[in-house]
Amino acid sequence: ITFHDSCYLGRANNIYDAPRNVLQALDAELVEMKRCRSNGLCCGAGGSQMFKEEEPGTKRINNERSEEAIHTNADIVASACPFCNTMLTDGIKNAEKEEQVQVMDIAELIAVSLEVENETH
Repeated sequence: ITFHDSCYLGRANNIYDAPRNVLQALDAELVEMKRCRSNGLCCGAGGSQMFKEEEPGTKRINNERSEEAIHTNADIVASACPFCNTMLTDGIKNAEKEEQVQVMDIAELIAVSLEVENETH
């Protein structure tokens, strides 16, 4: 799993360790992206990129961030922001990697973990 630090949770509120602690509690192997924590790259949702038409000759920010996630070789990109999840999902699809990489909210990962735990008891 690689974790995308959303602008609101991370840069605006300085919350970086809490979501990683949750992932560790789920026994997830965390692989950090090149730019993470306070140096994390915005997915583009905060700048309203999700509502904007593409500009010729430029790379969409969500595609760039998704490529960073893909380069970690993680099979799951986790985030704690629904807007980031939308932008990253689109970026993964644009890279044609949706068969190899899944974007999930951290709450979804907790729910899946609880389901697995309940099935084993």
